[in-house]
Amino acid sequence: MFDLNGKNILITGGTGSFGKKCVEILLKEYKPKKIIIFSRDELKQHEMRTSPQFNSSIIRYFIGDVRDKERLYRAFREVDVVIHAAALKQVPACEYNPIEAVKTNIIGCVNVIDAAIDMKVSRVLALSTDKAAGPPNLYGATKLVAEKLFIQANHYTGDKGTPFACVRYGNVVGSRGSIVPLFKKQRSSGVITITDERMTRFWLSLNQGVHFVLSSIEKMVGGEVFIPKIPSMKIVDIAKLIGPECEQKIIGIRGGEKLHESMITEHESIHVRDMNDRYVILSDFIKNNPAYEKLPTLPSDFIYRSDLNEKWLTPDEMQALIDED
Repeated sequence: MFDLNGKNILITGGTGSFGKKCVEILLKEYKPKKIIIFSRDELKQHEMRTSPQFNSSIIRYFIGDVRDKERLYRAFREVDVVIHAAALKQVPACEYNPIEAVKTNIIGCVNVIDAAIDMKVSRVLALSTDKAAGPPNLYGATKLVAEKLFIQANHYTGDKGTPFACVRYGNVVGSRGSIVPLFKKQRSSGVITITDERMTRFWLSLNQGVHFVLSSIEKMVGGEVFIPKIPSMKIVDIAKLIGPECEQKIIGIRGGEKLHESMITEHESIHVRDMNDRYVILSDFIKNNPAYEKLPTLPSDFIYRSDLNEKWLTPDEMQALIDED
């Protein structure tokens, strides 16, 4: 197990929802030597720097963009761990600005990989999304390419170089772009909009997402995609929970949107191992690694999809997730 204590940890996109919660948990539960926030938004960095909860002498702030490779080289100096969370992730924005999405989500990944290898970072873990599994939109496609880049980067580093891995998880309750804050906002109007009453999604809290990422860094060998075992819930049931007296208006599914989200597709199933609290998709690079060779395999037709999930959230459990964040 890799020990995060005493390490210099850099988070790209560190002023986002994930980054702030990650710093909060690192300060409370670990003893890192230094935490570096790397992001391009000076206002968000100022707000974070002046917030009492981030008042720590071990936090450093770097203005920079993952598109700028030279800045990454400077930022990665003496860094032990990189958590790559920077991305353009709003589906409509990526569809309307496809080249910008490619520059950040794909070229930015190449820059992170190059800088991490050359600066001898101890390990790199990138955040992916369920939308990378069989992607129907540009955002998901860019994240799928990013996953491939990070996993295959292990071939450049070999056994003794920088290991790279990814995590792929579902919708985070309360994060920017989530339907939970949208439904809360719509509640006052008395009408909540639903794209399709059959729609389901995987759900976890931001707190759970950060702990999953940190534990994956501790477990990773290099070449894995880690996927948490998390529950599903119907969108209409979340709408009932947030606005029980509200009318539900069906507006139709949007372009690039799925009825149900997948985190493991059928063609990936032969590469999956069961780690009790999570699944792991193994690349050819580590398929016979001693850390994984004895783990249970899954049926060749296995699909991990939100409507086929064995775990479902009750209204009380979803409310607990909402209250947690």
